Amino acid sequence: MLKKLVVLCAIAALVPTLALAKTQAKRKTTARKASSGPMVSWWGPRLGFSSSPDQFVIGGQMDFGEFTPGLVISPNVEFGFGDDMMWTAVNADLKHQFVVQGASWRPYIGGGLSVNFWNWSSPFPGVADESGTEMGANLVFGAVVPTHSGSRFFTEAPLGIPDVLTSSSRSHSPGEIFTARRTLSG
Repeated sequence: MLKKLVVLCAIAALVPTLALAKTQAKRKTTARKASSGPMVSWWGPRLGFSSSPDQFVIGGQMDFGEFTPGLVISPNVEFGFGDDMMWTAVNADLKHQFVVQGASWRPYIGGGLSVNFWNWSSPFPGVADESGTEMGANLVFGAVVPTHSGSRFFTEAPLGIPDVLTSSSRSHSPGEIFTARRTLSG
């Protein structure tokens, strides 16, 4: 039952991305137009590791373009595997990117809320498995660097607010995010 709920939540988190991609594909862009709302400007995978529990973490994220200078909305989904536990986190982060004069990299700091689903499988006979859902808050520190291909590499260290167990309190996630902009001819 919990696995079905986790998969359903992950799909629900990704549906807006598919709808936005379809909307973008229909639009023919021959000239730059003013945005009528937030648009996905970057998307890509997240890979990492965690401790307590020791897990491999994989997921995906989207970055909605700067709606004010330096401020980015960055929702993501993470799945943790290992140490007899499966962990799923849906995070909604708001990040402020700083401009470093003379450098192409941009450090950032931010925070957000998360919903965490976990399922512990007991390795001991006669001990019941456990599962649960928890809300959390996290702080995010990281940096993003443009690549020669036009995408961006990032690394970040999310930290859970004290006394709240979140996936962010235990993970480090580097990854590469790709541009969502595409020019259509026509």
